[in-house]
Amino acid sequence: MDAADVAVVFGDGLGVALRLGAPILLLCMLVGVVVAILQAVTQIHEQSISFLLKLIVVVLFLIIGGNWMLRQLQEYAYSLFDLMV
Repeated sequence: MDAADVAVVFGDGLGVALRLGAPILLLCMLVGVVVAILQAVTQIHEQSISFLLKLIVVVLFLIIGGNWMLRQLQEYAYSLFDLMV
């Protein structure tokens, strides 16, 4: 395995990490912005509201999209195992 192969494997790993992490991070960011706007309008500055809503969104996303995330990770792991042979 030369440096080019290592770079390809590293790039694939970064791609998988972005595909798995980006949806959750974007949803949390969206929920945080919406809650911040609502808190600014209503002048309610309770930090636990934002935390609880983000937690609920993450759990719901993991319930709904967890199967897809696991398949993506398995495919990457299988490709790594194929390279080891």
